Amino acid sequence: MSDLADYTAELEAFISARGWDRFDNPKNLAMALGGEAGEILALLQWLSTEEACERVHHDDELRRDLSYELADLLNYLLRLARSADIDLLAAARDKLAVNELRYPVSLARGNARKYTQLHHSDAKDSAGTSLDEPPGQAAGRTPTCSEEKGYR
Repeated sequence: MSDLADYTAELEAFISARGWDRFDNPKNLAMALGGEAGEILALLQWLSTEEACERVHHDDELRRDLSYELADLLNYLLRLARSADIDLLAAARDKLAVNELRYPVSLARGNARKYTQLHHSDAKDSAGTSLDEPPGQAAGRTPTCSEEKGYR
């Protein structure tokens, strides 16, 4: 059994022991999932991008609160998948395969456009250099806050 399957079994036992499984249906769980996502947003809502990047790595209270909200999100996601009889890992792998086709590296690297807006002029090589730019002129890429601050 995988770690996720083991955890899901623990979660199901926790829910069942309290009789909460009678409330588990796709509508209720989707609403709860949305509510938990809102709680994550509320933690970061008024922070600048820089503050958010810094605090999620160094503010112990925010890290704890964020980790608990992420855990709540995971719990509701697992419960929703179970309620809808969806193998979440299989679905995630299938969606990754779809996105591999929708977002080829040569077109999607270094930009946030939706797959329907990708064009040949967006093509980049494996180093992130635009294939339409002269050699040696790397396209600018905004580093993630983890990369920028040297986290992880």
